[in-house]
Amino acid sequence: MATSRRIRWAPLLGLFAAFHAAGQFKPANPPPPPPAPLSGQTEGPLFSAKVNLVRLLVSVRDQHGSIITNLNKEDFRVMDSGVEQQVAVFERNTSMPLSVAILMDTSGSTKVDLHYETGSVLRFISTLLGSGNPEDTFALFTFNWHINLEVDYSRNKTRAAKALNAAQGEGGTSLYDSIFLAGDTLQGREGRHVIVVVTDGGDTTSYKKYNDALRAAQLADAVMYPIVVVPIAGDAGRNLGGEHALATLAASTGGRIFNPEGFGELDGAFSDIIRELRTQYLIGFYPKDVKEETRRFHPVSATVRLPGMRTIARSGYYEP
Repeated sequence: MATSRRIRWAPLLGLFAAFHAAGQFKPANPPPPPPAPLSGQTEGPLFSAKVNLVRLLVSVRDQHGSIITNLNKEDFRVMDSGVEQQVAVFERNTSMPLSVAILMDTSGSTKVDLHYETGSVLRFISTLLGSGNPEDTFALFTFNWHINLEVDYSRNKTRAAKALNAAQGEGGTSLYDSIFLAGDTLQGREGRHVIVVVTDGGDTTSYKKYNDALRAAQLADAVMYPIVVVPIAGDAGRNLGGEHALATLAASTGGRIFNPEGFGELDGAFSDIIRELRTQYLIGFYPKDVKEETRRFHPVSATVRLPGMRTIARSGYYEP
């Protein structure tokens, strides 16, 4: 059942402590264990075939920016910590169910123009649920100096409309806290994980920092799409530092940032996100010949062997 609840920090201190210990990958058809060493032989101390499937969601565009959807498994090259990996799972235009966390900035700086953002978010939700996998769900968070989970993961558009129409801009901006908490709610959910952030700039009141938010998104295996809405032409009134941080968060998780020029382009940004989610490649591999260490961060890359192709994928993963 979809619910609304206010998330406060004190009851979550234990949750935060446990959060970082959780892994993001579940065993999937693990390979048989290697044979036991013969008498007198020693086992390799650092390298082995891991049993945890690492999944990458990859978008591919050509030199003109057009989305490419007809590539084959052999066209991709995947690296983990500098070591090439064998692709074990491959899907074009994957239809794995989506869990989309929508984070809506309701701080005081959004008060005048909040209704424009609300309308676009509701249209995005309708489009998301109107096509694709019938198991696609969304959760709706609003955030200012505190964070409210307005709608838990469901398909309840009515509850979302009620919550957004009642939203009022006030207080500071706990952006990093909201990303951190959204990442926690996505862990363990089946399918693909996405975080969409609608905001007008940086963070002013979070307990958590940039690195905490990035780690939470990566642990959740979530792709981030920040939409930075600043209804002022040029750089006047913009939080360029906040925008840069959001751009880096997006790039590190395999997403991208949108900077619509005013509210008239908001719907276009949401349409681009939907299009990208419907045309992603799913690539999975079992890490091999890389050093094993609990909670170690592994840098990864997925590239296309054909010339002129640009891939968008997350920059790495944390070992369980």
